[in-house]
Amino acid sequence: MAARTEGTPCWVDAQLPDLEAGKRFYGELFGWTFDPDRDEALLAGRRVAGLLPKRDGRMPTTWTLYLATRDAGSLSTRIKAAGGQMVMEPYPVGPFGVLALAADPGGAVFGLRQSGDDDGFEVVNRPGSFCWMEVYTRRPEAVDTFYASVFGYLGRQADAEEEGRDAGFDYRVWSPPGSRPGDDSAFGGRAVITDDFPAEMPGHVLVYFAVHDCDQACAITVRLGGRVATPAFDTPHGRIAVLHDNQGARFAVLAEPKGPGEPKRLAETKRPAEPTRPPETKPAGTA
Repeated sequence: MAARTEGTPCWVDAQLPDLEAGKRFYGELFGWTFDPDRDEALLAGRRVAGLLPKRDGRMPTTWTLYLATRDAGSLSTRIKAAGGQMVMEPYPVGPFGVLALAADPGGAVFGLRQSGDDDGFEVVNRPGSFCWMEVYTRRPEAVDTFYASVFGYLGRQADAEEEGRDAGFDYRVWSPPGSRPGDDSAFGGRAVITDDFPAEMPGHVLVYFAVHDCDQACAITVRLGGRVATPAFDTPHGRIAVLHDNQGARFAVLAEPKGPGEPKRLAETKRPAEPTRPPETKPAGTA
């Protein structure tokens, strides 16, 4: 199996207080089934994510994105030297390789995964699977420098006019080292937490999953006890929404644009930024 490019997304997982409730939620929302011997979600029999029981109630209920590395130990040293922190130093996890948790200079937490017997995702960019990552920060310059120096990310600033945004729109699109920066190679981006967001919102990583129908995903989420944080809206890249599952874990969904003939694959399109405004509506009965 070919090694993944250093620093690119290779896995996501969520630790949930009620694992069985989480399986019911995501099973209906994304069509996932679950490996009885491993804490993994499957789409048509192929690995797409991890769902695990939450062992420490003090930890937040959240989706964690993991970046690929050939050597988690040396990468953790580079992270600290570049102004980041290690939340959890590298530790072996049997067939899953070596895992670690780190934080960038803006406080966004992400995982590291040094592959073992398997190499994380078996499918991406298909409805029901991972398709994009975004780092939200209040320190864009420090964060841009961090990811460029630690992982070699190649970035380009998104064009505000093309995105239908105000002139001050600040979003950086990332491509892996060794590639040509552009839509075909992009895998994620950096967005700014502006004054339009709640003052208490920390730096964080937002994980996107592809769906067939964004509005339907919102309706299913609410019916299953989750809530809509940012209502569905259209972008040049498709229709997106930001959701919370029935236990509070935050994630986004993207339905690719429908045009004449067959729609483009998600891997061949540019990706959206989360709207830089607070949600205008919430489902009845939610905080």
